Parts: sequence; structure tokens; C-alpha cells
Amino acid sequence: MIKVAAFTAGRDIPAARFRIRQYIESLRLSGVELSEFFPAVGAYPPKQRWARPLWGAASLAARMPGIMRSYRYDVSLFQREMLSTFVTLEPLTKRPRVLDVDDAIWLNRNSPFARRLAEISDSVICGNAFLAEYFGKWNSNITILATAVDSDRFAPPISRPVSDGPIIGWSGGSSGFADLRIAQEPLQVILRKYPSARLRVIANAAPRLDLPPRQVEFVQWSPEAEVASVQTLDVGIMPLRDALWSRGKCSYKMLLYMSCGVPVVVSPVGMNSEVLKMGAIGASANTADDWIGAIEEILGNPQLAADMGRKGREVVVRNFSVLVLAPRLAAALLRVAGRSSS
Repeated sequence: MIKVAAFTAGRDIPAARFRIRQYIESLRLSGVELSEFFPAVGAYPPKQRWARPLWGAASLAARMPGIMRSYRYDVSLFQREMLSTFVTLEPLTKRPRVLDVDDAIWLNRNSPFARRLAEISDSVICGNAFLAEYFGKWNSNITILATAVDSDRFAPPISRPVSDGPIIGWSGGSSGFADLRIAQEPLQVILRKYPSARLRVIANAAPRLDLPPRQVEFVQWSPEAEVASVQTLDVGIMPLRDALWSRGKCSYKMLLYMSCGVPVVVSPVGMNSEVLKMGAIGASANTADDWIGAIEEILGNPQLAADMGRKGREVVVRNFSVLVLAPRLAAALLRVAGRSSS
């Protein structure tokens, strides 16, 4: 058994929940005991510039007890940087160190912090091949590990409640609303053609969309509501701008839809394209006509939708479930600790 001190950004930060915390029980079965450390203060700087120095000092002070405790562990793991876009206390953690990344963080403020983090780490775990290509320039010990889905929790409902009309769903943080607006024009057409249809937005804040208000349903995200909100969707969408930041995305909202047996329509950008090639799980969409045609085909053909949902669920269980990926994460951590995973 090895002990890993994992430094994350906070209790409700998605990367902390899905790339670190949900592995804890499964890792123990593979000989890895993981403890999480995160600061009580917010993970990201406040909007008021005058408050940022105070926030930064408080955040770093809150990190110090965990850093001192890391010397009782075999491995230090940090999920991105400890202080947004800076290398600060990471070099003080116990070696060997592992950096875990699930976004193109080197693009933030064009700062060299990402390169520095990779260079002081003994290993880097990347959420997809695009991230691995970049971080491979700065660290030769790279492991590609997708973000796992708890497929026992995110599962198709035992029975679907009767709905007043089809539900098109999007799930994510408010920072992703710019991507959601890519599908706004085709959604205008769809909602006009299907007066009983609704767009369900599951997020931390309500979006501002040029869509009929009565056909937009905002669901406040919470750990308690996140599964049920996805389970009753008729189609899940993941529009993305074709940009470097988007190529660093790990297709997680797409995988959550699929795990719940929901067919998907997504922009074929980055990892989305790789997942689409794994089976007849949905459709890709580049143009407005693509989005309209793909969504209409799914809404108009219940059997096709059911088949896509079933195949999507199979792809997740086979390739992206915690049960499949936890042993791979354990093996990577055991290797960096100098232990055999056999």
C-alpha cells in the first residue's frame, strides 16, 4: 500500500470530484491510499482586483498544513496548479510528484506556469492525447487517462417519467455558455418546430439565450440533482468552438450523457471526435443544418435514439468507467512511487 497526498482546488470543483475524489475507494483495492487536501478559500481569484492579494495569501496559507503533511506520504499529486496561473508552493511538496491535467492550462494568461509544473513533476497524467502531446514537450513520463465516469451512479433510469415533450439537454459550468450559444440558432429552429420541446440547461447559473423563455428550463446544478437531471434527457448536446482550449477538453459532459443512456449530438472537436468513432452513439454537427438534422433525426426516431443510448452506455462502461480506469491510475501512481503494480 502506498499513500498519496492529492492537492485539489476545492470540494465542488469538477476536476477534483471526477479525476481525484471518486477514485478513492477503488484505488484502495489496488494498493493506493489517497488523501485529498484543498483550501477552504475559493479556488479562483475574486473579480475585485484589490481583493486578489488577500485571496492569494489566504489560499497559500491554507495550503501549508497539507504541504507539511505530504512528507508522511509516498507521492504528492496536484490537480493543476495550487494558485491560479502561478507556480507557488508546489516545489515544497514531497517528491515524487505527479501533475494531473484535464484542460489546456498553458493557454491561461500565456503564463509559463504549466511548463514549470511539468518540469518539477516526476510524472504527468493527461486527460487526452492532445494534452499529452503538449506536456510531453516538458516531461517524458506521460500517462493518458481519460476522466472516469461513475457508471453505477450515472446510469439509465429504471423507468422514465412521462414528459410533456422532448427534452434537449446541456450540462456544464456557466463558463461554457459561449459554447452553448453555438447551437442557439439551430435550437431556435428546433423549438419552433417542436412547440412542446424544451432545452434543459443544468448549470451553476441561468443562461441568457435568445430562445423562447417558456421552452428553456434551468436546473441549478447540485451533486444531488446532477444525475436525475441528465437521466430524463432525450438528447444531450455538446457544442464546442474549434479552438486550442476546446481541443484540451475531455468530453466529460458527452460521457455523462452516454452513461445515462442518452444519445448525443456534439461538435467533432478534439476528444469528441475520438469518442464518436467508438460506436453509433449519436451524431456530429458542424453547421446549423447539421445540428437541426441530427437533433430532428433522434427526436423523430425513438428506436434509433434507444439504440444510440444503449451503445453509448456500453462505450462508457467498457472504456471510461471508474472500474476500468482506477487500476490504470493506480498503476501510474505505483510506478512513480517505484513500486510494481503486478
